[in-house]
Amino acid sequence: MALPYSRMFAGLIPWYGILVTCGMGLSIWLAGREEKRLGLPADTAVDLALVVIPFGVLGARVYYVLMSWGEFESAPLSVFYIWNGGLAIYGGVIGGIAAAWIYARRKNLSFSKIADMVAPGLLLAQGVGRWGNYFNMEAYGPQITEPSLQFFPFGVLIPSAAGNVWHMATFFYESLWNLTGFCMLWGIRKKQKDSGNIFCWYLLIYGSGRFVIEQLRQDSLYIGSFRASQWLSLVLCITAAVILLKRSFAGTRKFITVTACTVLWLLRWSLLY
Repeated sequence: MALPYSRMFAGLIPWYGILVTCGMGLSIWLAGREEKRLGLPADTAVDLALVVIPFGVLGARVYYVLMSWGEFESAPLSVFYIWNGGLAIYGGVIGGIAAAWIYARRKNLSFSKIADMVAPGLLLAQGVGRWGNYFNMEAYGPQITEPSLQFFPFGVLIPSAAGNVWHMATFFYESLWNLTGFCMLWGIRKKQKDSGNIFCWYLLIYGSGRFVIEQLRQDSLYIGSFRASQWLSLVLCITAAVILLKRSFAGTRKFITVTACTVLWLLRWSLLY
């Protein structure tokens, strides 16, 4: 198990594609269950998926290309060779959010309700899709030199010139975090009074986990010396926290104090990593 037997299912279909597709299917199914509860028209989830998925793939590719332009500079046409890999999940999320916002405007629907409808399933899909990194032998962390920690799924074996080497299985850490976060979102979704709260909780859960785990990854995308996804996660966490606190302390003087303390705590926490 520490070393996948093959990247392909039956020697034909990439496991990565199968897992991502399964994650998308689960996300659409769960969104379909939520649309009625949130007062959205029938088939909103399916119609939205037809718009969001293409934009999400496009966003994932554009994000990766912009952050890794050196790989494509000598052969610009390879930008379109998406079958060779090169998708960034944050780009997919940004592209999907943009498409959902446009869809909501065109259909005269509440964007916050649509975001709440999608958020739990999206976190579940991300948890499932991360296992594609296992089969591709990517998104791993530093080498594990302590023998007692050289076991799966804490670590995975990565081929190198010196043979198979144990590395931290960061894909598994993030998958476990996302699946736990999904259970939390699914449990609290009916208790939220304001539209958009579940989506804000999604940003907090996914963003905080990604911020910490990204620090361990060996294949991060950088802007200068900064890990792009890590600092984007921090921005999303702070934004979501401010919105949730503003709603919780609306009309009270505690809002400014509590918000300032929370933002300072998040910034201090980020400096630890």
